[in-house]
Amino acid sequence: MAFTCATGKHRRPSRVMRTTTNAVGVAALTTTGVIGALTTPAFAAGDPVQQTGLMQAVTLGDSVAQKIDAQAAAQRQAAEQKTAEQAARVRAAVKAAQEREAKERAAREAERRRLNAYVAPISHSYVSTGYKTGGSLWSSGTHTGIDFRAGTGTPVHAVGSGTVVETGWGGAYGNQIVIKMNDGTYTQYGHLSSIGVSVGETVTPGRQIGLSGATGNVTGPHLHFEARTSPEYGSDIDPVAYLRSHGVNV
Repeated sequence: MAFTCATGKHRRPSRVMRTTTNAVGVAALTTTGVIGALTTPAFAAGDPVQQTGLMQAVTLGDSVAQKIDAQAAAQRQAAEQKTAEQAARVRAAVKAAQEREAKERAAREAERRRLNAYVAPISHSYVSTGYKTGGSLWSSGTHTGIDFRAGTGTPVHAVGSGTVVETGWGGAYGNQIVIKMNDGTYTQYGHLSSIGVSVGETVTPGRQIGLSGATGNVTGPHLHFEARTSPEYGSDIDPVAYLRSHGVNV
């Protein structure tokens, strides 16, 4: 069968077909946004970046970056402050330790000086009878110590640090105490009305060891004080020179 349309000229599409095609094309352009873009004043004004949203993206990116920078700066500042506070605490701890050590060292030195110090055996008194004073009152013919003026019951003090080696009745000395001093010498305290220490007890400078009195061979209450090289009678040395050599003004 032969078709006449195959050998004749192409016929122009009908009006109905053209209208349908145009409608489809316009719809497609509208859907893709071309017509809208072409007809908007913004596109005609030449501002495609804003219209497409690129400027908003850039602005948003800058805002996020600024926030990140601000957070980083805040974190650095906080870290620096924390480091500074830790350093301050360390410095304060070191300073406190140094001050504590200095106080302890000063206290030890003060205690060392106190223990090495010497005092008079009777406070606010004076020597009433000197060393080597002669007379019949003493069996050796001379005074083997010095006498400090003191009424009965006056506190008697250890002149320095040492250990008690003898207490009790000492014949002509009456009630007595003998102390071995830390420097190896000995001190003796006689005619006491009361004894307040025991053999083996350690004493420090100024420690009250008894009370003065008038026991033994005496004419009245006082304190007899001797400095010796041994605990025995007859090893006496000049007690005034002894005390003065240790800083005691008598």
